[in-house]
Amino acid sequence: MVAEKNPHVVGIEILKKNGIDVDKLIKELVSNASVEFTAYYYFTLLRANCTGMEGEGIKGIIEDARLEDLSHFESCIERIYQLGGSLPKDATDFIKMSGCEFLQLPPNPTDLNAILEKCLKAEQGAIVNWDRVCQMTNGRDPATYDLAKDILAEEIEHESWFLELLYARPSGHMRRKYSGERPHTQKHSRALG
Repeated sequence: MVAEKNPHVVGIEILKKNGIDVDKLIKELVSNASVEFTAYYYFTLLRANCTGMEGEGIKGIIEDARLEDLSHFESCIERIYQLGGSLPKDATDFIKMSGCEFLQLPPNPTDLNAILEKCLKAEQGAIVNWDRVCQMTNGRDPATYDLAKDILAEEIEHESWFLELLYARPSGHMRRKYSGERPHTQKHSRALG
């Protein structure tokens, strides 16, 4: 089979007619995918260092956010490729693109407040990132907007969880039925079950 170098892609053509800078959107999605993937990795490290009796309760909250961040990464992949983009071939470049150095373990790796502060900072950054994609696509790219608004909804929930733990600020947090439930994004990342 011979593939055209530049096939006619109606889905992209419509977005361009709607005023979407497709290359800029792809760049945002790849960057956000990098952040979500890196957050998943670092949340794994942070969760493992939640020790002691108090740490056990915090592990569950971090686990929910961790698995949902993996879902966010998985959710981006299909849309990136639909738009003609791709993930970097070098995983090191992909992780560096995230700018998530702040998620590394704190100097005292079992300091629960420091761990929670890192988790909160990660979620707040994700809110800004996904809001940017929502603003770019609202009313002009329904498929990407649906994905971004669903991820944004979960990131806002995650922020409220960590605010509750750090500042005793009620969040209305209801426990997930199971870790990684991802109530908003499960339709976008079917690979995770």
